[in-house]
This record gives sequence, C-alpha cells and structure tokens, in this order.
Amino acid sequence: MKIRLKNTGRSLVLMTLAAGLLVGCGGGGDGPAIEARAQTIQFDGATPMLSLLGSATVSATASSGLTVSYASTTPAVCSVESSTGVVTAIAIGTCTMAANQAGNTTFAPAPQATQAIPVTVNPHQAISFAAAPALSWLGTATVAATASSGLSVRYNSATPLVCSVIGTTGLVTNLAAGTCTITADQAGDANYYAAPQVTQTLTVSMPAGITVPGAPTGVTATVGNAINAVTLSIGATDSGGSPVTGYTVTSSPSGITATGTASPISVTCASTCTGYTFSVAATNLMGQGAPSTATDVLTHYNVVETFHEPDTQPRDSIFIGSFTLNSSTRTVSNLQGILSESMTGDQRAYPDDNMTWLPLKHQLSAVYDPVLDGVLVTTFLNSHTSTFTTTFGGDGWSPQAGVNAGGVYAGFPKPASNPGNAYAMIFVNTANPLAALTQAQINKLAYADCAPGGMMGAVCMTGTTVAGYGAIGTMSGYPVSQTMTKNP
Repeated sequence: MKIRLKNTGRSLVLMTLAAGLLVGCGGGGDGPAIEARAQTIQFDGATPMLSLLGSATVSATASSGLTVSYASTTPAVCSVESSTGVVTAIAIGTCTMAANQAGNTTFAPAPQATQAIPVTVNPHQAISFAAAPALSWLGTATVAATASSGLSVRYNSATPLVCSVIGTTGLVTNLAAGTCTITADQAGDANYYAAPQVTQTLTVSMPAGITVPGAPTGVTATVGNAINAVTLSIGATDSGGSPVTGYTVTSSPSGITATGTASPISVTCASTCTGYTFSVAATNLMGQGAPSTATDVLTHYNVVETFHEPDTQPRDSIFIGSFTLNSSTRTVSNLQGILSESMTGDQRAYPDDNMTWLPLKHQLSAVYDPVLDGVLVTTFLNSHTSTFTTTFGGDGWSPQAGVNAGGVYAGFPKPASNPGNAYAMIFVNTANPLAALTQAQINKLAYADCAPGGMMGAVCMTGTTVAGYGAIGTMSGYPVSQTMTKNP
C-alpha cells in the first residue's frame, strides 16, 4: 500500500509499509499495543501546615491509580522525600511541591501538579536534654541539649559549689561531692520567644576514705578592732582527707554569719556583738562538716583608775589592773592588779613614784547596776571581803558600809584583829568597755586600804564621792578617772 502526504500541492510517496506495522491495524506484528491514555494528578485534602524546621506530609493521587513521585521546586525553602511525600522546611517562604506520574504502556505521562505550602514560624520553642552522662569525682562530662528552634543553647550551673560548666559547650567539671544541676536556656531571636529553662541533674559518687571535715577545735573569739566586730581563731580541724577550702561562722542567737578561707575570721555585727556566741564549721570538697562547740566572746582589757588625794600630793591613789570580759554572758572575771598607797614614798608622782603598791588578786564581787547599765567589779588584797567594822551594821566591805562606819577597820578596837584588807572597785560597760565613763559612773568608783601603809590609827584610807555614797574619802580622796585599753 502507498501513503501519500500532501505538502504544498505535491504528493510524496514516502514509503510502503507492511499493513501489520500500522498502528490501529490488526496486523500480524509481535509488539504490545500502546494506548497512551490520558491521566491527571490531584493533591489530596487540604494543604498541610509547615513550620520552620518542621515537617509535614503531602499526598497526591493520579487518576490512573499509578504511584506518584514528589519533588521540591523550591529547594532553598524545603526538601521532600520523593516516595513518601514527607516535606521538611528549611527556610521561611513558600514551599512548592511538584507531583509527577511518568505513565506506562497504558497511560501517558500526567501533567505535573503543584501545591504551594507556606512555611511559617511557631514562635514558641522548647529545649530537651539528651541522656545524662556519668560524672565522676573531680572528673568531667558533657551534657547536650537542643532547642526545637534550632538555635544554640547556653548552659549554666545551678550548683556552683558542686560543679561548673562551660556555657557554650556543656563541658561539666566536678568540684565537690553532691548533686550537680545544669540548666539550659535559649534566649530567642526575632522569630522565637525565649524557651522555658530546663535542668538536668548529675549525681557525683563519693570516693572511699574521704569525708566532710570534723568540727573545728580550739576555737576562740574576741572583740575585734571595733565594738561591733569579733575575731575568731581556729586551733585545729580534721580535714576529712581533703583540704579544707573554707569556714562558715554562725551566731547564737542566729542572724550573724561570716565566711573565710583561713583562721582568723572576722565577723561584723549590726551594732554590737554582745550577747552572742559563735561556732565555726569547715568545708572541703565533700561538703560542710559539723560546727564547733559554741564559743563565748572573751576579751582581755587593761584598766587604770585614779583617785585624787588632796592630802598626799603629788601622789594619788592609783589602781592598775586587768580583767576578762565575756561579752556573750556580759560578765567580768579575773580582775586583778596593784593599788598604790599614797601615804607612802617620797614627794614624787606616779609613774616616777616609790610608793608601796598592794597586790589585789582576788575578784570577790561583780554586781550589775541597772541604772548605770554596767558591772561594778571589786578585787581584794585578801581572799575574803572583811575590811570595815560591822559594829554599825553593813556588809563590812562595800563603799557604802565604809562610809557608814567612818572607815574604821574590821576588828576595831583591837589593832591586832585588823585583817589589813584593801580593794579597788571599777566599772565595766559590758556593751562597750572602751567607752568614756559618764560622771555618774565615775561617782561609783571606790577603793579602800586598811593595810598598814593605808591606816590612820583606826581609820582606813578610802576614796569615794558624795554623789555616789554620801561622803568623800577619809582623807578627802575621790575618783577622777578610769581608762581602759584592749589587751592585744
């Protein structure tokens, strides 16, 4: 058979074909028939939601029923798995998905179908930690946390005494036994809010043979350079097998604390440290040990007391002594010193004098005076208080009893019965011993001397004031000053 094609008025004989090779003709060839049926593709359902760095699944169906493949025509915005339709957002923008079906012997290739998916940002982000690593004693480990936003996470230690961490890498270093807590934060940016903080705990195992320190021993406390300061010195501390890294001071009643790395440790009180005791606890890498026994604040002071003696000038009666003040209990102990006898010696004044000085070594009285807000403390020459006669009543020693008895010695009228006692009375302001005395406090100072160098017949030499006791001393002597200094 001949096929003629008409082209610009001319007929061309192209070729002669066997009838069996013509499409649609029932020839006797061996190949399959190609139908080339038309097919279409349609995306299923609503357009999925796609957030930045998130994923979603697209689905499309070909009318032929053949399998559809997927491709991204916006690879800078999104990618897709060709067989599953799982789309991953890479950047903000419009993600365009293409669905294709290549056809087969029955169906011709389908026209490409596309779907536009907006990539949006969910401003909320969350942080999650990977599994907690093991942290050994004084060792290191690395924690890992990620933010759903993909932004970098920053780490911090919530237990800085137990562990430290590098904020950018998560490298944790153990510093002491205990539980290490690491926090992870993400501050957000223009697209994301700050993430809620999350934490991860790492338990540090304690090595064998190492314990917390023992309670410090030999702890002493004294008033410092200011009246509202206390200095604590530590005698010894069992370190527990690990070096002591610091000390913590606490008061009783509570409310005052201080820390230090070595002895001595200074503690500052709000106004005064009077009425408080203090204890010290030591810390090493294992933690803090038991506190020491509560320690009273004991401070040593020197005192000089002067009584003006009009009848023995230029010599005065002077007491030079020392004592210990317990600021915790507001008590005075161990007052002792020496008392000059102004009726003895040449016409030379203290300190170039050659007066007789009596050793007063027996503190036998300490009485709190609520009006003066302090303690009147008396130390004696003898180990007893018998000083004045009790013929007219009285206790036989106090300044008032001496005034009432006119200074007459104990045992009067028998000279051999005179015990020859002497004393000096000072005033201690327990809140601030270094404070200058008021006149009312000076008026309560007194001394008595019934030793041979202080006797005028039956009368002992005394020093008192009219304001304090109703009369001046037996030789017109009276107190004029008292000064105190802290004994280093």
